[in-house]
Amino acid sequence: MAASGHSPEHAIPATEGKESALAWTVPDTLLILFVLALAAWAATFVFVPGEFSVAGDAARIVPGSFSPADAPSPAPVLGNAERVGFLDFFFAGLVSGDRYSATVGLMAFLLIIGGVFGMISRSRAIDASLLAALPGGKAKSENLVVGLFIGFSLVGAVFGMSEEAIALTLVITPAFARAGYDAITVLLVTIVGTQIGFATSWMNPFSVIVAQSISGLPPLSGMGLRIGLWIAFTLLGASFTWRYARRVRLGQVPGHWTIEDDDESGSSDENTLEWGRIAIMVALGLTIVWVAWGVSARGYYLAELAAQFMALGIMVALVARVARLAGCSLNEMMEAFRSGAAQLLPAALIVGVAKGILLLLGGDDPASPSLMNTLLDSLAALTAMAPEWMTAWVMYLAQSAINFFIASGSGQASVTMPIMAPLADLSGVTRQTAVLAFQLGDGLTNLVIPTSAVLMGCLAAAKVSYTSWIAFIWKPMLALMGIASLVVMAAHGMGY
Repeated sequence: MAASGHSPEHAIPATEGKESALAWTVPDTLLILFVLALAAWAATFVFVPGEFSVAGDAARIVPGSFSPADAPSPAPVLGNAERVGFLDFFFAGLVSGDRYSATVGLMAFLLIIGGVFGMISRSRAIDASLLAALPGGKAKSENLVVGLFIGFSLVGAVFGMSEEAIALTLVITPAFARAGYDAITVLLVTIVGTQIGFATSWMNPFSVIVAQSISGLPPLSGMGLRIGLWIAFTLLGASFTWRYARRVRLGQVPGHWTIEDDDESGSSDENTLEWGRIAIMVALGLTIVWVAWGVSARGYYLAELAAQFMALGIMVALVARVARLAGCSLNEMMEAFRSGAAQLLPAALIVGVAKGILLLLGGDDPASPSLMNTLLDSLAALTAMAPEWMTAWVMYLAQSAINFFIASGSGQASVTMPIMAPLADLSGVTRQTAVLAFQLGDGLTNLVIPTSAVLMGCLAAAKVSYTSWIAFIWKPMLALMGIASLVVMAAHGMGY
């Protein structure tokens, strides 16, 4: 299901067929947030809250207007109508806001989107579309490999395909072996393609829309630059993949990652590109156009976007039933909806927990006393020590580092954007650029962080060890991060 690494599992699987003697794990995201909540509660006993002056219709913070209170304002253990306490911060976060808010509304949006894409995943329409382009025998050129790379990047950009890349890696690996390619070529197409699309997306509901909603920006705003970035990064990645795949086919690369083709089935009837799956892909494309029109022409927000995707879900269920797709009866499609929504439940919970922590600190209203305002004033003082052109780049580096601990796109947005958005106001960075720094920092580092269940799953599926992958990808990764750094600094310079 979509969303970069939003799966709650963080265990690192063995990638070479052997059980790891010491299975290394990192704390679950919810555990990390609980520790942050405990620290936030303790901070209310020590630090002094403060408030800012605001100006304009958007109530943006006036730089230099911070005013501290006279003394700390400790949060109670049990909350009340006036103040959120430590034991009810989770509940308070879950029930905060309304259908248009970046909490309740956003959580509902994530669950509906997850359910709809669960139905699309059950229909195997995307799988069949991608697999239809697979080379069947010895390849004569790398054009089909490049076409698949662009396809994976597109689905990563449109709806943040991530976990599905693991299953597709398993499916296309033997096909690539028969075509004369190695396991690294498979990984370049699947994990690199999807994550480049994820990082440069203009409409990914699990990263861009979440971050923009929390930052108070219209969904899909600034899409022009992002579409340009997606094209540029995708072409760059496709060119690299073409060159590498060609060298492999011509025998110019040592056979460290040669695939042993032990697949006996070749392909599955479940992945045949029949008319029902083609109709579902057409419906998905039309929905994307409808969403773009609704946002730009009618100002649609979370509730309306959820309704549009709900219409897509109904269409998918009906088409799948009429076409008699395997495993797609109406009851099975409802089960797929529940399963897809369940996969997004951890992300929705993280949104609620992150909001609860903000409420524990006194809320995120800049004009009301809170420790969040004190934190923002302190961070603004630190950023003021750096040159202005470097501020947005520091945000990008910070998001890249945070992704190691919170490998969930929607989760990272929920935790960081309530801080980064107002900090951008204080630092002279636009909120749109702050969102861009988030998505590039979050998406690209998914290619190397061992806490990404998707990356580790794809490596296991292709039978490539993590150390071997790092030995191969570190130079391209540095190049991608360098380009992303230039993009963020240029966006800041243009006032994006």
